[in-house]
Amino acid sequence: MKKHGQSDLDPAHIWVSPVEDNEDQRSAAHALLVTLARSLGGEGEVRHEESGRPVVDGLAVSLSHARGLVAVAAGRRGPVGVDLESRREFEVDGMARRWFDPVELTWLYQQGDQVDAFLWLWTAKEAVGKALGRGLRGSGLRRVMPFGGATIVPSEPQLAVLRVPLRADAVLAVAVPSSTSEVRLTEHHGAALRSTVTSRTSFPVVVRGN
Repeated sequence: MKKHGQSDLDPAHIWVSPVEDNEDQRSAAHALLVTLARSLGGEGEVRHEESGRPVVDGLAVSLSHARGLVAVAAGRRGPVGVDLESRREFEVDGMARRWFDPVELTWLYQQGDQVDAFLWLWTAKEAVGKALGRGLRGSGLRRVMPFGGATIVPSEPQLAVLRVPLRADAVLAVAVPSSTSEVRLTEHHGAALRSTVTSRTSFPVVVRGN
């Protein structure tokens, strides 16, 4: 039964916020998730399953943090997963050959920025694993991700995964039910407010900043 005001077209929500170097990122992510959950009518209390997966009554939620940033996601349509990685230079070949499927390797080596391509595949795998509630256990890193404009996860057709553009210098992936019609991103960066809409395959991605 749907709660008052709940729509079959409820979007998935992602909030991203910077954190100070000396700030506890995990605590900051939890605080941001509580605020997001309350804004959507959730209870706002974050608990954890034995696996470590965060739980909020009435919502599907996920969180991630990277150097200087935290990201949280919430939705009513079904499981969500979010993963965030800061951009940095590193040697990708060894890790990619160890963990990625040959079809993913072929795509990665065709990209002009292989670090960026690697981070996209990695965050996508993490996001899908979180949405499934398994993380990267059970060969999660070897789960083939869509690329080249596709969003549906080949081995998990009930899920779609997409890259969400950030103004921050980071790569963010979100996994949502494949029936999701919209993803709303809010970046908290000072007082400036920007609202744009960009097309991401079949998903409208509404980008807001404050």
